Parts: sequence; structure tokens; C-alpha cells
Amino acid sequence: MKLMVYSHDAFGLGNIRRMLAICQYLLKTLPKVSILVVSGSPALHSLRLPEGLDYIKLPCLGRDTSGRLTVKYLKSLPEDVVRLRSHLILTAAAHFQPDLLLVDKKPEGLRNELRETLGYLSRHCPQTRRVLLLRDILDTSEATIQQWTKNNHYQITQEQYDQVWVVGTREIFDLPKEYRFPLPLRHKVRFCGYINRELGQMARPVLRQQLGVQPEEPLVVVTPGGGGDGYAMVKAYLDAIASHPSPPQTVIISGPEMSTQEHQTLSDQANACPTVQMLAFTDDLMSYLSAADAVVAMGGYNTTCELLTLRKPAILIPRICPVQEQWIRAQRLAQRGLVQAIHPQRLTSQRLLAALQVALRSPPPPSFRLDGLPCIAELTEALLRSPAPLPTTLNLTVCPAQLEMA
Repeated sequence: MKLMVYSHDAFGLGNIRRMLAICQYLLKTLPKVSILVVSGSPALHSLRLPEGLDYIKLPCLGRDTSGRLTVKYLKSLPEDVVRLRSHLILTAAAHFQPDLLLVDKKPEGLRNELRETLGYLSRHCPQTRRVLLLRDILDTSEATIQQWTKNNHYQITQEQYDQVWVVGTREIFDLPKEYRFPLPLRHKVRFCGYINRELGQMARPVLRQQLGVQPEEPLVVVTPGGGGDGYAMVKAYLDAIASHPSPPQTVIISGPEMSTQEHQTLSDQANACPTVQMLAFTDDLMSYLSAADAVVAMGGYNTTCELLTLRKPAILIPRICPVQEQWIRAQRLAQRGLVQAIHPQRLTSQRLLAALQVALRSPPPPSFRLDGLPCIAELTEALLRSPAPLPTTLNLTVCPAQLEMA
């Protein structure tokens, strides 16, 4: 069985880490599966890849905090790089001939770079099943409905995809209801549940000993994910413990996408505190989270699932630009007593220090259901066993009146 995975990669590491976790589980549970990942993520070369998986690295695109598309490394215009990426993806699909195409987040990819590939598969490989995978929350309902209507995503998804898999639960966020999916499209949605994460490579006492942390000492891990917009969060933490009479042992993992200048500025401040160690990146974040007694994190999907897996007292300081997804998730989890959440516009060193003191005194949060990976494996097997449907010709153009009725 051949699986081709398209991973959205414009900002941060979240999408590629989530898609690789899915790939690793499928490789362990499905016999004779071969997976080709297509992504522009600059972290691909530094991540541990399992046997049975290879990747095609696309030229990097990115987004600034306002959401504007940029080119990361090539001295080219975004439209030229998108055109190049589109041709590379099409060539990969035409030669790899996947049994299943799994597309992350955007029905036609970044700037519609999947459009030609989807058209090719429809004409020449109708047996290839196509699945759109969505995280639990995309953005606010208003913003997502506007974007999906403007870009005709409702109709494209209905026409081009066999199913839509949501790695979340209705209880936290009922995605098709919140985003007013038309009824025919709702029938294609499958809620998979949140994704459990594998334990790290190092045992908790071993890593704590390597870090020089005594068994009775509290350890805090601070992680802003990829780090591209994590400076303010890390700075607030360093300011908070600077006023603490007995600052806790701390490991800050700034992220590979934090700028060199920002990382250096924070390192200089961290060096003034003897209890703080600072790393740029680790490919074994789960080991550090497991070793921690409390975690301060930005609150992306993957880190949140890791914290829920380990049941760690956590403070989430979500990103709110260019989308509100992290804040919505953090709020809803906080309402269930699973995390603490601080809105970034209300972040101060004093507020963070108070939340940290609560986290270090708190017992593990309640257990939370995380069965996304087994569900995805079952859906994959079932979809590949079923016959391909006839092409749909339903008209799903969404107008304001339909949105009110949905």
C-alpha cells in the first residue's frame, strides 16, 4: 500500500510533527505500507524518520504574523515558488501512484498548489482515495466560514475528497457544526479523537540526572514550539523567575525557528540565572516534558496532545495571530481543568509567576481520551477496502442564506 502525505508547512513545526506521528503509527500497524511525505518544512532533515518513510523536500514558504505568504530562503517571488512546488507535487504523485493521498489542512494546499495534482488523480488515478485531515480547530467560526466560502473550500472538499478526518472530538469543538458544513459534506466527516504521543527515548530520572536536577527539586520546561514567535513568552518567563527568591530548575527549548538575534538575547538573560539551561532544539521533546514537574508552552496542537498524554500541569500562552485556534483550544481545555491558560495580551511576569506557583503545587490533571492514531489506522484500512465512489456533481456553493440554515 502506498500512501502520499502532503503536509502544510507555512508556519511552525506543528503540521509536520502531527503528520509524522500519524505516519509512524501507520507504519507500525499496517503491513507493507510505504509512505512518501511531501513538505517544505525545514525541520524534515533533523527529525528522526522511520523505515518505510521517505520525503520530498519542497522549497520553503512561510507566513509572517499577519498571515502574509513569504519565501523563506530562495530569492524568488512567492508565486514563482508556489508554481515550482506545484510541479514537484504533481510529478511526485504521477510517478508514485499512491493508493491514498492524505492532505493536511488546506483542500487545495498552500495557494492552491495541489489543484493540478487533484485534477490529475481524478482523471488518471480515480482509484486513489483522497482524505483531508483537519486539526480539531482551524480558527474562529466567523473567520473560517468566511475563508471557506471565499475559496470555495466546501464544494472542493465535497468533490475532491472521499472523507474528512478531524483529529479532535465533538465535545471540545464540533467542527462541522461550528463551521456550518453543508449536510452532504458533514456525511464525509469522521471524528478521530486527539492524538496520543509516544513516550520519549529517555527515562525521567535519567534525563533529570543529566540535567543536574535533584529528585526533590522542581523542574520547569518552557517550550514555544517552533519558536518563530516565541520570544515574548520566553522573555516573560525569564522576567518572572528573576523576581523569584528561589527560582526553579528550568530548561528552555527556544525552537529552531527563533531568530538568531532573539535566541542570543534570551540566552544572555538566561545565563544570568544559574538554574536555567537553554537549548535551541530537541528531537525528543517528550523526554523533557516527562522529566518536568510543570510546563510553560505556547499551546499548539502537538504540544497540547503531549501534555495531555503525560498529564502534566501546564500553563498555555497561545498564539492568537494569524489565527485564534490555539486560544480557543486552550480556553476549552482550561474550562475542564486540564490546563491553565493566559491570553498573550494579558501576559505579565507577575501573572505568569502566580500561575507557575499553582502549577508546581498541582496534582496531575484529569485523564483525557486520546485515541486518534488507532482510529486513523482503522479508517485507513476501511477506506482502502471499500470501492471508490462515482464522481460527485453536487452543487455545494455556499451562500449566506444556506449558512443561516445549516
